[in-house]
Amino acid sequence: MADLEVYKNLSPEKVERCMSVMQSGTQMIKLKRGSKGLVRLFYLDEHRTRLRWRPSRKSEKAKILIDSIYKVTEGRQSEIFHRQAEGNFDPSCCFTIYHGNHMESLDLITSNPEEARTWITGLKYLMAGISDEDSLAKRQRTHDQWVKQTFEEADKNGDGLLNIEEIHQLMHKLNVNLPRRKVRQMFQEADTDENQGTLTFEEFCVFYKMMSLRRDLYLLLLSYSDKKDHLTVEELAQFLKVEQKMNNVTTDYCLDIIKKFEVSEENKVKSVLGIEGFTNFMRSPACDIFNPLHHEVYQDMDQPLCNYYIASSHNTYLTGDQLLSQSKVDMYARVLQEGCRCVEVDCWDGPDGEPVVHHGYTLTSKILFRDVVETINKHAFVKNEFPVILSIENHCSLQQQRKIAQYLKGIFRDKLDLSSIDTGECKQLPSPQSLKGKILVKGKKLPYHLGDDAEEGEVSDEDSADEIEDECKFKLHYNNGTTEHQVESFIRKKLESLLKESQIRDKEDPDSFTVRALLKATHEGLNAHLKQSPDVKESGKKSHGRSLMTNFGKHKKTTKSRSKSYSTDDEEDTQQNTVKEGGQLYRLGRRRKTMKLCRELSDLVVYTNSVAAQDIVDDGTTGNVLSFSETRAHQVVQQKSEQFMIYNQKQLTRIYPSAYRIDSSNFNPLPYWNAGCQLVALNYQSEGRMMQLNRAKFKTNGNCGYVLKPQQMCKGTFNPFSGDPLPANPKKQLILKVISGQQLPKPPDSMFGDRGEIIDPFVEVEIIGLPVDCCKDQTRVVDDNGFNPVWEETLTFTVHMPEIALVRFLVWDHDPIGRDFVGQRTVTFSSLVPGYRHVYLEGLTEASIFVHITINEIYGKWSPLILNPSYTILHFLGATKNRQLQGLKGLFNKNPRHSSAENNSHYVRKRSIGDRILRRTASAPAKGRKKSKMGFQEMVEIKDSVSEATRDQDGVLRRTTRSLQARPVSMPVDRNLLGALSLPVSETAKDIEGKENFLVQI
Repeated sequence: MADLEVYKNLSPEKVERCMSVMQSGTQMIKLKRGSKGLVRLFYLDEHRTRLRWRPSRKSEKAKILIDSIYKVTEGRQSEIFHRQAEGNFDPSCCFTIYHGNHMESLDLITSNPEEARTWITGLKYLMAGISDEDSLAKRQRTHDQWVKQTFEEADKNGDGLLNIEEIHQLMHKLNVNLPRRKVRQMFQEADTDENQGTLTFEEFCVFYKMMSLRRDLYLLLLSYSDKKDHLTVEELAQFLKVEQKMNNVTTDYCLDIIKKFEVSEENKVKSVLGIEGFTNFMRSPACDIFNPLHHEVYQDMDQPLCNYYIASSHNTYLTGDQLLSQSKVDMYARVLQEGCRCVEVDCWDGPDGEPVVHHGYTLTSKILFRDVVETINKHAFVKNEFPVILSIENHCSLQQQRKIAQYLKGIFRDKLDLSSIDTGECKQLPSPQSLKGKILVKGKKLPYHLGDDAEEGEVSDEDSADEIEDECKFKLHYNNGTTEHQVESFIRKKLESLLKESQIRDKEDPDSFTVRALLKATHEGLNAHLKQSPDVKESGKKSHGRSLMTNFGKHKKTTKSRSKSYSTDDEEDTQQNTVKEGGQLYRLGRRRKTMKLCRELSDLVVYTNSVAAQDIVDDGTTGNVLSFSETRAHQVVQQKSEQFMIYNQKQLTRIYPSAYRIDSSNFNPLPYWNAGCQLVALNYQSEGRMMQLNRAKFKTNGNCGYVLKPQQMCKGTFNPFSGDPLPANPKKQLILKVISGQQLPKPPDSMFGDRGEIIDPFVEVEIIGLPVDCCKDQTRVVDDNGFNPVWEETLTFTVHMPEIALVRFLVWDHDPIGRDFVGQRTVTFSSLVPGYRHVYLEGLTEASIFVHITINEIYGKWSPLILNPSYTILHFLGATKNRQLQGLKGLFNKNPRHSSAENNSHYVRKRSIGDRILRRTASAPAKGRKKSKMGFQEMVEIKDSVSEATRDQDGVLRRTTRSLQARPVSMPVDRNLLGALSLPVSETAKDIEGKENFLVQI
């Protein structure tokens, strides 16, 4: 974004001239892959938030959010432009807009250079303004845009007015279930102009505010204002200290809040905060669940690299699947600016002596290595200066290896110079702080026994695709001579390989990594490749689609047997692997491959020497990076977790996805983080649960890509699978009161879209961390109210290691046959802020949950059954030990869909005072909901809890009823009462002698 700085200082006249042209619209040619181009009218909407075009068969999809634009390039720079003949278009009339998570390109051609210049200038000005916003300004802007867009979409006839019927339709779309009489009453109160019976946009804003009045916030304000409708400066300070647990609250700070958030000028003069101002403040980033101080780097950055989790990307260049997708240099820019600090580059011999980057043995497109390095050099340190690790997978000849070394040195220059880095007297890795602005090359290094004068030598050649059988690797160059049969045969073998390893999948994201998803990707991608080849006839394309679909039926039938036989073979291979325990070098039974490595490239590797398991030498040296796939890493974590943790205290470990994840799905990173692995590489292009966890993990500490591991992982050891892994440390008790929801939309995959039924939402809260901490709990269902449902339920959790725990909030729409996903937000436990907080759902403009958070410390060895109602007697019977012995199939089981009905009918609660006050308002739960009771009973018999908590197939505890009733926030834990029910826990201490030698058994 550095090149946008100049656009922030454009003169107002030039800005308005650009905006006027863009909003009036310009006819341009839209280039598409494989077509001659389409003439469309492109225009900027009146709010300057969207680029739109017409005509379009899908008018709602014919738009690009300015927020989603990554960059705008001038001239013929994109891949689609490069495919056009040189003289077809004037370069000064061409520009490309890159947008979205997958860096999609919109390639446009204007009729003259002046128009292109105007659009490029205008778009970059808008992008510069967005990049310069603070969080409060962005929140206000997105809210205003959302209200305006909601009004326009409700205005069916486009007259700029809403009548009562359009309002009723809008109520249904917004999931509001209010009596028509109530809606008409608010409509009439808002309709104040001469044109009765319709609402202008200004009147609609008044109507929306009336409809959105937060009774929960109003009652909260009354409780601190002595029943007045406003807070004085003193009362606001008391609220911030008592409820929000804020320190150093000053009068000036409170006056600043009133100045920023109060709407009424009269209240500002009186220095009081009314309900509208209080609502604005409570919905601002200042009252978000995420600690605002954690938006900056706050952790100690002077420890060795091995003491940090490092945000890492796998096959960074790919925009989609691992088989047929496009490779783009812009993916490096995107992930680096998102905070990723370890990127991967797969290098292969290219034409004309120029090394290329692509995914080997596949049909992914190729990009020049030189372009990749230039992009990394440009974007590596735009967001932060902490070091970037360049993970090079080298498949090149000696000649092109020297070219790689030449480009690295010529482009990165002093960024590669590590001679001034001081690591101290002890043998340890340097710190992120000492490596600021540096790029570390991770790759193979020539053996030390070779003299310095040796220009080349042999090193082990570990390919990330080694786990795929050789016959499934596509080794022919894809060119015009490639036949349809060759490509189809290759695709079929890939599918068969996938079926063999069908137990590996993103189990918490069941729609990912399925044969159906892969089939769709290969079918669409193959057609795109075949269209580019003039030698393949149209009939050939059609026959390929039919034959691929026909063959799928045969593959599907044999899935089960193939999967079973593969598991057996894998176990046999594991048993045959030999490990020399007496020596220093541990070898595997696999056939060892070697390759030639040149001195120039070897010398660039300093602290990140890439080694395989069989190359580990326990000679006390540092600077090795152990790399292996999730499949083998899983075995190590299960069998040697404590030794693995000790190894990770001195060296780095990189875990990458299985080569069978052809659709670029992601594995669960938690088990590897729990064992102290630093570089857990994920496919950043694939959205889903795993990337959401990864984003949450690294959002803390300023999103700088480095997060400090817990001290217990950096020194000493513990068993992450133990029922009480850290008995001497205090535990954290999280008391989470889920109060209400706001503007919860219909599920994104709703069959009838906005016309579907009003949702019946409930909230599920999941703790993700050490196995003993993993559990879920949920609220009751509120019927027919997604706009402002009220739950007022308290969930209680105990966390043994909060430093690595994540708290995941999910909103579901209850359905008689299951549940539909509405939205989620995941936050690190350490970034939670106590008090009344809003949890904004990721990717949804207005949707949020309102909660109250209390965090207590619990000392001493308490019974897990009492501390955590989700913890069952199964732990005492050895379930934890059984979990360690689960095979690969157990870890990667698909997560079943749970019916929410089972969690809603077993216990009843008494309505709170606030619930009774709200029962006739818009915020009240819908009628027909089963009446609830909630007594003050704190405990039930222990034997009842055994049947009340169940474990998901993925090992996460789920409560079906509460064995320990949630206590009010104001009622602290009575330790004496808890102590009276503590169960004696006898756990044999494990002998940890001899664990200094880490034996990787794969």
